[in-house]
Amino acid sequence: MSSVHSYRKHLSKDKKLAAMLNGSEDFSLITRSPVYLWLCFSIVGQQLSVTVAATIRKRFLGLYSGEPSPEDILATSLPALRSIGLSNAKAAYVHNVARYALEAGLEHDTLGKMTNEEVIAHVTKIKGVGRWTAEMLLMFTLGREDVFSADDLGIQQAMTRLYRLDSSDKKKFRQRMLKISETWAPYRTYACLHLWHHKDNTPVSSKERKKTSAVIGKKNAAAKSTGNKKAAVKTVKKNRAHSASSPVRSKKVYSAKKLKRNV
Repeated sequence: MSSVHSYRKHLSKDKKLAAMLNGSEDFSLITRSPVYLWLCFSIVGQQLSVTVAATIRKRFLGLYSGEPSPEDILATSLPALRSIGLSNAKAAYVHNVARYALEAGLEHDTLGKMTNEEVIAHVTKIKGVGRWTAEMLLMFTLGREDVFSADDLGIQQAMTRLYRLDSSDKKKFRQRMLKISETWAPYRTYACLHLWHHKDNTPVSSKERKKTSAVIGKKNAAAKSTGNKKAAVKTVKKNRAHSASSPVRSKKVYSAKKLKRNV
């Protein structure tokens, strides 16, 4: 029995999810190598639109003659990393990933022997890598089939609508999400893929989305305070466009049969 048939048959036991699966695209998981590089890409793309993230990723790779090794990344100065558009924090986090790859190991062979929770515990020791980033690594780089990301905003929104959940009490809301997702095991990753696709969302943590909204709000307020009405209107429109193209709304992440994600 193919993995597609297996996950569809299993997830369809959930009547609400079955209705959403009906007529939707099939997804398959792929693995990517090297892990440390894709983890760097994930950090590079945090809080950025898919287009901007892809541009900076291209600049990052442009710093090297070929695929950079952890040693190559560590040999790249922080000013050089900042020059391609990385913040001070992201430049340091990229170094942290490269250093950890050398000291503790981020190879497929090493991570392949670990459970999902063990992988999360392993990679979140890296400063700059949180649980959400680790979950995305499990799904999109390691190709793990049974991962659920309760902190992803798109998943929260999709489940709120599909299951008519009350999100006013965050703790109860999270517990309810986790309870529902338990019935999807061992195919929770596929459920997430269909929920994202249903909402036309790409993965983004609720924490990152709040940060992005806060930054845009401050920029809009600053523009309005200048007294230049035309400039303020132009800035607000620009920020709205940036928000609309942010990772939460991109359509480019998914394709039938194979999942593609710019991280």
